[in-house]
Amino acid sequence: MKILGQVAFLLLLGGIWCQNNRNTKAGGKTTKKSSGNQGRDVDQSPPVADATPGSTGSTRGAGGSAESGQEAAAGARAAGQQTEDMRLHFLKNTQVTCNDGTAAGFYLKEFRGSRRWLLFLEGGWCCYSKETCDSRYQNIPRLMSSSGWPQTKRGSGILSSQAEENPHWHNANIVFIPYCSSDVWSGTGPAPTPPPRPRQGREKDRDRNTNATEYNFMGSLIIREVIKDLIPKGIKQAKVVMLSGTSAGGTGVLLNIERVANQLEQLGAEAQVRGLVDSGWFLESKQQRSPNCPETVSCSPEDAIKIGLRLWNGVVPDRCRRLYKRGEEWQCFFGHKLYSTLTSPLFVVQWLFDEEQLRVENIYMGGQSLSEEQWQYIQNLGLELKNSLRDVTGVFAPSCLSHTVITKSNWMTFQVRGTSLPRALQCWDRSLEATRNNRTPAKGCPFHLVDTCQWPQCNPTCPALVDQATQQELTLLQMLVAMGLDLQKLDLDPQGDADSLASMVSNGG
Repeated sequence: MKILGQVAFLLLLGGIWCQNNRNTKAGGKTTKKSSGNQGRDVDQSPPVADATPGSTGSTRGAGGSAESGQEAAAGARAAGQQTEDMRLHFLKNTQVTCNDGTAAGFYLKEFRGSRRWLLFLEGGWCCYSKETCDSRYQNIPRLMSSSGWPQTKRGSGILSSQAEENPHWHNANIVFIPYCSSDVWSGTGPAPTPPPRPRQGREKDRDRNTNATEYNFMGSLIIREVIKDLIPKGIKQAKVVMLSGTSAGGTGVLLNIERVANQLEQLGAEAQVRGLVDSGWFLESKQQRSPNCPETVSCSPEDAIKIGLRLWNGVVPDRCRRLYKRGEEWQCFFGHKLYSTLTSPLFVVQWLFDEEQLRVENIYMGGQSLSEEQWQYIQNLGLELKNSLRDVTGVFAPSCLSHTVITKSNWMTFQVRGTSLPRALQCWDRSLEATRNNRTPAKGCPFHLVDTCQWPQCNPTCPALVDQATQQELTLLQMLVAMGLDLQKLDLDPQGDADSLASMVSNGG
């Protein structure tokens, strides 16, 4: 049970089954062993696909060279490879690295002449102790090391360079920043090494003292260095820089957008920095946890972040940090507490019944069982998320059970009150441009879109529910029955409630 709990917990803020098993044993300054194919990955639909199958990427450490990888990519392009691929660049500052000391970096697809930049932060939760970091390194090495990164990737959804899949951002400069710091993009370096123990039992103590500080946690520094390395590519001339991310990457946007805006301003850029947060707007857990959380893997997200912040040397936005006393900075990881302190424009994309939020409470839709109390929690979750988004200017919140959306190839199919997500983002863009130019925003172009119906899956454009055992598509009521709920006991009439759901949807749900 402990192992199952650990795997489920690592899923929070972004994890489904691993799609990419090409990761090799990580190099760099630590010599961990990777048994690599049993882990969980970040998204059900990976935001990018490897465009060079079989490639193991560069295996250089923090002080190596990226030239050979760039030459390989250039050779592939000369051989006729499609130009929509994003190409891997390692950071010029070799002191800023992934967890294991291998080089951090980014993938870039340039669009010559464009003054719009889309920077994307990958998701994948975090680790916060030796036990959780070692498990992560063994099971999901690509989230801690660059040793297995391919030379090129191809984006999907908002990262696609195809106009039919990405109508409003396909012609931007697109930057994908892989997540290899395990710190929700907040770390600024390795934490201080704990003081040595007394001389007695020195050998045992040395083993006990080997903790997660052997890893580097530099997520916030990686973002800073990516911006620096994009200066020769023209980011100083940008008109708009959109910092986006899914899951833990979405939370990373919340934590770093003000820092990115300040960095670009200090460089003399006149770009407006905007944020796009997908499935990174979480609520605190309601589940009671073990009081000895630091000694277990069953920590709540709040406790994991409290512990992790010290380990990562994590930073939060200054204006939010000043709201809380020392030791309470973890509260700035929650969007509903941080949002009002931000000055940069922000658009929030959030499923009202986010699967990762449910997993925190040990609720797995399509799993084996569901209690009446858990069903009640699910219903209340939608209402709580709606309330938390009430004052957010730009929002797209369908009443669906899912996790992440902007990097899925079918992201254009989801709608709220007849407006698709790409259309809502375009309306938001136009409104910001109008405001910047002292014009009145156009009417009839909505960008605050929250479903009004109360049930999960009451939006007809929701992703289908799939039974995990049979892989068959089910309606919500069919799934509730399959998970052991007595519909009559809950006063749910399958036919009547189906009719009421249809009515709510037709009335603008």
